[in-house]
Amino acid sequence: MSAPVRVGLVGFGYWGPNLARNIDRLPDAEFVAAFDASAENSAKLAAAYPSVEIAQSLDDLLSDRFALDAVMIATSAPSHAEIGKAAIRAGKHTFIEKPLALTATDAEDLVALAEEHDVRLFVGHLMVYHSAVRWVRDYIASGELGEVLYLYTQRLNLGKVRADENAFWSLAPHDVSVVLYLLGETPSQVSANGAAYLHDGVHDTVFANLQFASGKMANIHVSWLDPHKVRRFTIVGSKKMLYFDDMNATDKIWIYDKGVAPSEAMAYGEDLRLRFGDITVPFVPMKEPLAVEVQCFLDVCRGLEETPSDGRAGLEVVRVLEAVDASIAAGGAPVATE
Repeated sequence: MSAPVRVGLVGFGYWGPNLARNIDRLPDAEFVAAFDASAENSAKLAAAYPSVEIAQSLDDLLSDRFALDAVMIATSAPSHAEIGKAAIRAGKHTFIEKPLALTATDAEDLVALAEEHDVRLFVGHLMVYHSAVRWVRDYIASGELGEVLYLYTQRLNLGKVRADENAFWSLAPHDVSVVLYLLGETPSQVSANGAAYLHDGVHDTVFANLQFASGKMANIHVSWLDPHKVRRFTIVGSKKMLYFDDMNATDKIWIYDKGVAPSEAMAYGEDLRLRFGDITVPFVPMKEPLAVEVQCFLDVCRGLEETPSDGRAGLEVVRVLEAVDASIAAGGAPVATE
C-alpha cells in the first residue's frame, strides 16, 4: 500500500479528538469518514473536520462506499469487542483503544478473528510508544542495569472518578502494558487487594502484585483517590537502579549506580556490602507518544512495521486485568493469568 491509508474513526468523545488530530495531520493517513452515536459529538467533529464525511451508522462507515483501509475505535470500553469484531469482519485493519476488551474471551475472539480475516489488530497501549519508556527498554537490553530483579509502578490522582469501571481497568492498562513490554514476559500469577471507598463495588484504589516464572516481581499501585498526581516507576537491577517520572517535564529518567554486592574482604558476620556510585540523568529526545503510536499503526497497515501492542499483547494485558479482579474478589488469593 503506497498511497495514504484511508482511515475511519469511531467515537469522538473523550479520546477520539486526540486520534482525529493525529490522523488528520500525518501525511501517511487520509481521514475519510467518522461515526459517533451522539449527535452532539458528530456536530463537533463536522465543525472541526469539514472535509471528513459523517457516517450515518457503524454499518455505513464500514460499507464499501468509503473504501476504508483501517478503522480506529475510541468508544467506551464495553463497546470495544462488538465494534472491533464488526470492523474486522468488514476486512479493515483495526485500532482499538485500551483495553482491547473487558473479558479475555472477547479479546481471544478478536485476535482469532483478525487472523482469520488477515487484518492487523492494534491496541492503543500508549505508554509503550513513549520515548523514555523505549529508552528504558533499550537500556535494560544493553545489560547496564544488570538482571532486572523487581519493579513497581504508581499511577495516582484525585479523579477522574468513574462508576462504570474500577481504577485498575481504567488506569492500569498503561502500567501492565509497560511492565510486560520492559520485562519481555507475561506473569504466571497475580494477587491483588482493592477498596471501594466512593462507589460500592467499584474499586478506586488497587495494589496488585505480578509474579513471573523467571522470579521477577512487579507491583502496580493505582488510585483516583490520592492527593498527588503521580506517573512513575522504579526498576531495581542487579547492577544499577532506575527511576522514571513522567510528571517531570525534562528529566524523566534517573539512573542510580548503587546496589548490594558480596564483600571480598568481609568483616566477621558480614557477607554483603552496599555500593554507592553516581546518579546520571540521560538526555532522551522526546516525541509525542500518540503521534508515534498512530504512525506505527499506519506503518503496520502498510506492512512496514511490527508493533509491541498487537492483538496478542492486548490479550495478555486483559488476562492480567481479569486475574486482578478475580484475586480481589478472592480476598487477595493468587490467581493464574492463563
